[in-house]
Amino acid sequence: MTVTVVVGNPKPASRTLAAGTLVARGLRPDVEPTVLDLATYGPALLSWGDPAVARAVRTVAESELVVFASPTFKATYTGLLKLFLEQFDGGTGLAGVLAVPVMLGAGPAHALAPDLLLKPVLVELGATAALPGLYLADRTFAEDGVIGAYADRWRPVVRALGRSGADSSVNASKAVEHA
Repeated sequence: MTVTVVVGNPKPASRTLAAGTLVARGLRPDVEPTVLDLATYGPALLSWGDPAVARAVRTVAESELVVFASPTFKATYTGLLKLFLEQFDGGTGLAGVLAVPVMLGAGPAHALAPDLLLKPVLVELGATAALPGLYLADRTFAEDGVIGAYADRWRPVVRALGRSGADSSVNASKAVEHA
């Protein structure tokens, strides 16, 4: 199984990156995830056809499990993550990808944001979003046990929903055509 973490925090090497990586490792401890820190792509996300962005799109499209992690900005996920998601075809760009929406915030006011705001976009792009979204306290996620409990509960579902490599190549072709 291939696992990727997409980090939508405009600050490189952020707590969001750390949290998304912990979630991915918790769900698939046997696989080291590829991490795409979108902050490193900068203005390349604003235009079509950038080779580095196309490679990132291909990486996500070929992955079986993708953790999409974002801080909560203005009660939703970041514009940086939105720019990246715009690179995928609607309905098919994430076909065959098991997507896990993860968001971090300072308090519980936006705890439903992963399911209400990020998950519908991932599903619209064709992802399977069978797991509930995960909202984490940005200052305590590393020690509060929430990631461990989530991973223990949903790890068997992730394993059961793993897909074959054949689907990955078809999905990657669609992503390359669009990018």
